[in-house]
Amino acid sequence: MKIAVPDLVTNSYFPAIAAVELGFFQQEGLAATLEHVFPVPQTMAAMRDGQLDFVAGGAHATLNAFPNWHGAKLLIALSQGMYWLLVLRSDLAVERGDINAIKGLRIGAAPGVDVGLRRLLAEAGIDPERDGVQIAPVPGANQPGASFGVTAAKALEDGQIDGFWANAMGAETAVRRGIGTIALDVRRGDGPPAAQFYTFAALVTTDRLIAQHPDAVAAAVRAIRNTQWALKANPELATEVGHRRFPQAEAGMIADIIRRDLPFYDPVISADVVSHMNRFAQDIGLLTAPIPYEQVVYTDAPPLWTA
Repeated sequence: MKIAVPDLVTNSYFPAIAAVELGFFQQEGLAATLEHVFPVPQTMAAMRDGQLDFVAGGAHATLNAFPNWHGAKLLIALSQGMYWLLVLRSDLAVERGDINAIKGLRIGAAPGVDVGLRRLLAEAGIDPERDGVQIAPVPGANQPGASFGVTAAKALEDGQIDGFWANAMGAETAVRRGIGTIALDVRRGDGPPAAQFYTFAALVTTDRLIAQHPDAVAAAVRAIRNTQWALKANPELATEVGHRRFPQAEAGMIADIIRRDLPFYDPVISADVVSHMNRFAQDIGLLTAPIPYEQVVYTDAPPLWTA
């Protein structure tokens, strides 16, 4: 089974990475390999085209390759809430939660991820064109093996951008180097209240795989659930995974980040969460109409989330 993530050196999809590296897929009888395919619209397209079996990514991004949720299902939440942070240059001395500080700045954001920031700004009454906010990809982030958050932190340090919208690994890197300050951590309550429900990290697969290999799909759900439980019991397992997959500096900080993320490690995908996500998808033009829960979520999965 091929599992892909749009960002590898990251906390965002870490339960899927750890499930492979710590052998939880193997315990469920699945031979799983991990691939890095960037950006997330391309990751979803590769799964649609049969090149991948599962994607660990932003739940809403499934719609980039599966219009109106035709052909794919969400299997399990890797974590709850929109997991990207806004980091700005530390010399700007921005106060936490001051969204207006973004005006006039150059912000790096990955394709498919930038939609969350753009919608957040709209809800806060900020017009990027009127208010001089430049949102664009980070130089070098599309290179093979590059991690967006870490690359964004380096671009911030080099003065190529004034801030970035990325994962907590990128944010932690910038903060520890003294070059960046967290302006918004949406899922911890910063910014417009609705923003924390725009999306969440999920494991996704195709209807085709569900029909052909339902036992393998169930096994994948159990593997992710067991990984979440294992990390909650012992967050230091994240360091073991980091040493296998991450550069040295990032391997040294991943356990601290995962420890802070543990309250969000809930596998359940509720009807309320799906409703909020679909409203966001409609607002940004990824979805044309409300879609029932059963068309979005694999309905055989809920018993496995808490078994």
